Amino acid sequence: MILKFKHRIALFNMLAVAFIAAIVFALIYLVVYKTSYDHLDDDILIEKDEVFSNLDWNKDSIIINKMPEWDEAEHLKVEVNPTFLQIVDTKGKVIFHSANLLKDQFLFNPNNKNETFYNAEINGQKIRLGQFAIKNESNNIIGQLTIAISQQESFLILNNLILVLLITFPIMLIVQYITSSFAASKAIKPIHQLIKTASGITDTNINTRLILPENKDELFELTTTINELLTRIEKSMLQQKQFTSDASHEIRTPLSGIRGTLEVLIRKEREPKIYIEKITEIIQQVDRLDLLLDQLLQLARIESGLLVAKKESIILKILVNSLINKIASSFKNKNIDLKIDIDENVTVSGDRFFIELILENLIQNAYKYGNEDGYIYIHWNTKNRTLTIKDDGHGIDSVDIPNIFNRFYRTDESRSSLIKGYGLGLSIAKKLADIQHIGLTVESNKQIGSSFYLHFPS
Repeated sequence: MILKFKHRIALFNMLAVAFIAAIVFALIYLVVYKTSYDHLDDDILIEKDEVFSNLDWNKDSIIINKMPEWDEAEHLKVEVNPTFLQIVDTKGKVIFHSANLLKDQFLFNPNNKNETFYNAEINGQKIRLGQFAIKNESNNIIGQLTIAISQQESFLILNNLILVLLITFPIMLIVQYITSSFAASKAIKPIHQLIKTASGITDTNINTRLILPENKDELFELTTTINELLTRIEKSMLQQKQFTSDASHEIRTPLSGIRGTLEVLIRKEREPKIYIEKITEIIQQVDRLDLLLDQLLQLARIESGLLVAKKESIILKILVNSLINKIASSFKNKNIDLKIDIDENVTVSGDRFFIELILENLIQNAYKYGNEDGYIYIHWNTKNRTLTIKDDGHGIDSVDIPNIFNRFYRTDESRSSLIKGYGLGLSIAKKLADIQHIGLTVESNKQIGSSFYLHFPS
């Protein structure tokens, strides 16, 4: 059976109280027990001193003085609080016992050398006994003295105490369980309210937030955490919707161009060169679609969580030079001067293919938005282990910088038809960098240029 949360709290509290109460009750019993028997033992010791003061000896013989005092009324019968005396010699022969012992005899240890206390019964009464060795002037044991007093009163007190504790213990636990359940029910009432509110939140009202409790306790932290989670979910959902909308728009644009071109061609017969021109336009639109789908597939693979980055040592300058050789032809169109300042022995750790994709996106981005006859400067800072890709283009407005790594985000200047792209390159670069724990940041000033920084881990 699975208990509800409030019942589990009550059960744990009850077990804790049971453990503590058991220890406290045991200590109480032990203290009362020890106090009771210490008191009886003290009385026996007082009686022992009195008896020893009336004993004498001659070598190994015990001489008993003042016999009439020992035969006084308190020793003649079994009464409420009687005192019993018994003296035996070394041969175990009883040489004296109080009259109230009648025909009874105490068991004793003939080899006893120290004070010994123990419990026994006589005539159905609980008694406490003390046995003491009797020694002569040569310190030789010549007999044993046994003194007993009733412990019936202490026995009854201890019995009653055990009975009270045994009855009190379960009653206390039951009361504790009930009160704990009630307190837990009151304590988790706000949680039920949270559950009720949270269960009513769907994609249609994802902007709903839970009401924060008045007290800034753990429940307040839980509510705050849930609200922050809802904010992240809302943001993610809005990004997904925006992504779907943007992807649909970007795909629809070339498809519309293809459809329009084909409709123009079928209206009437045209010269072969017109067909060649229009088909070339269609191929360009198909290439745009192919590039878009390729980037979308890259993003899907990255965001699937199944992409695992390899970790290998990479000579950075060789990687950058190899990449520049592949894309160098594009720089000639704008007469951009490419400067590389990386030492020959600089190595970084990461996935070669991923780092190449990141650099390709950043360098291509610098080329697309760079000025005619401008420059792209690639510099390595050994102290900070940072690679900088800097251009002298028109820069990025400060309001746009927080969004440039979002999918399909393009600044107003970049939406010009002269600048090709879908706003996916930087998003891909950022996600690939995050996978490898490489920091990717940007600084930019309008009309001055932009600098992208790759911060490699040590």
